[in-house]
Amino acid sequence: MRMIEADWLQNPQAQKVCAMLTDAGHQAWFVGGCVRNALIDMPATDLDIATEAHPERVIELAEAAGLKPVPTGIDHGTVTVVAEGRPFEVTTFRRDVETDGRRAVVVFADSLEEDARRRDFTMNALYAAPDGRVTDPVGGLPDLEARRLRFIGDPHDRIREDYLRILRFFRFHAWYGEDLDEEGLAACASEADGIEGLSRERIGHEMRKLLAAPDPAPATAAMEQAGVLWRVLPGTSSAGLAPLVHLEGMVGLAANWPRRLAVLGGDGQDELLRLSRAEARQVRALQEAASGSAPAAELGYRMGADAGLDALLVRGALQGGFFDPNLAEDVRRGARQNFPISSADLAERYQGPALGRALRETEQRWIDSDFRLNRDELLK
Repeated sequence: MRMIEADWLQNPQAQKVCAMLTDAGHQAWFVGGCVRNALIDMPATDLDIATEAHPERVIELAEAAGLKPVPTGIDHGTVTVVAEGRPFEVTTFRRDVETDGRRAVVVFADSLEEDARRRDFTMNALYAAPDGRVTDPVGGLPDLEARRLRFIGDPHDRIREDYLRILRFFRFHAWYGEDLDEEGLAACASEADGIEGLSRERIGHEMRKLLAAPDPAPATAAMEQAGVLWRVLPGTSSAGLAPLVHLEGMVGLAANWPRRLAVLGGDGQDELLRLSRAEARQVRALQEAASGSAPAAELGYRMGADAGLDALLVRGALQGGFFDPNLAEDVRRGARQNFPISSADLAERYQGPALGRALRETEQRWIDSDFRLNRDELLK
């Protein structure tokens, strides 16, 4: 029997929620990402609990235990139980009776096995009892050990239940996979038309998570090969992503999805991925700076140290991976500079639009001098 050891198993709030169910004769199983991650020594973010108890019963038990039940997804069997300020999603075992590729009509199920069969990937259908005992109804353990992402049952059936699973296939492969399941890849390619029916908010959410993986380059290249990447972002190329990941490692930068999105390119990123205004400005600024020829110190001065280095890395990735590590110090040096002239210094000689032009020209002259010209020299 496989057991897991994880800090969250000893979490008193989690144990209280489980005891609320088990003391009343119901099942309580941790399920999904928390179990998967515990088995591969990765941290868990959310603790989801599955049970055969129906939502009304969960609410009744939570109130009796002094916990706060919130019916966040009660139509789909989910009640968020808040214990001492920490939320836990408690969901009744379910099975799908009708799907349209975007949402499902579910009925409650009595067994853990039925609940497992409606999930997406075998490694996501692992369950753990409150004592850490693992149950594996669909063969997820060997797949997880091999880092092989595999659909449960027929991949076409799973995808047609929710076409977002195409993007999840590549996202989970980037985070957890090493072996790319050929059957799953072929199904994603053949069912890719279904992506057109997904909301752009859901697509953007998945792409952010994919590009935040430690190394999303192999998964993104597979997306491109399968014809999926162009359906998400027309005009995109994954060619610069692997060089960018290499350069990030060279200078010790953590994963950053806007930087990686900038190197992908494509048409209409703002709208297609539903970027916020701030996100769109950030990505556009990186792309514009990377396509220009401003030296490293100027990028640091105009954009700041972090964004300037990002732009320099994007430029290097798009130029085949060339990057001189010494340029990172130039970026930081540029970010420390303060222009010694203000508009008041030029106001006696220039007015209106001419004043703005003169100030910009003086600033550029100072930058071109590598910030060496002082105030008196600039005013001459």
